[in-house]
Amino acid sequence: MEQTSEALDVLERATAVLVRNFELLRRRTDVYAELDQAEYLLLRTLDGLGSADIGTLAGALGLDPSTAGRQVSALLGKDLVERSHASDDRRRCVITPTERGRELMHLTRARRRSSVGDLLDDWTPDEVRAFAGFLDRYNAAVARKYLRA
Repeated sequence: MEQTSEALDVLERATAVLVRNFELLRRRTDVYAELDQAEYLLLRTLDGLGSADIGTLAGALGLDPSTAGRQVSALLGKDLVERSHASDDRRRCVITPTERGRELMHLTRARRRSSVGDLLDDWTPDEVRAFAGFLDRYNAAVARKYLRA
């Protein structure tokens, strides 16, 4: 039990530092030159989900629907997404990335991958895969507990 407690202490500190490091990387790289973090994540989420309504986006991102709606409105104003009526229910609107939105999302994703690749350049492929697996598993645990799909 003590070993688990010590490991949890290390993880608690490591996740706090990780959040700070993400902010440091955001400020000191050109990763988010065209899209900010919120815009990127919303477009990346749509890339995974396909077209989605505000409620679905809000649930997938752990946001209040009004917050998701404001973010979508900002993307609409930049012509990065478009809004259309759902084919199965004309009262419901769905959000779809525009071609420009997809291009900027792919550019930002490539920059993020390159940045991570540079940081982990001296790691073995097995270490990178293991780390990716653990982060993915951690994110899935958070999603199960806090997100609604």
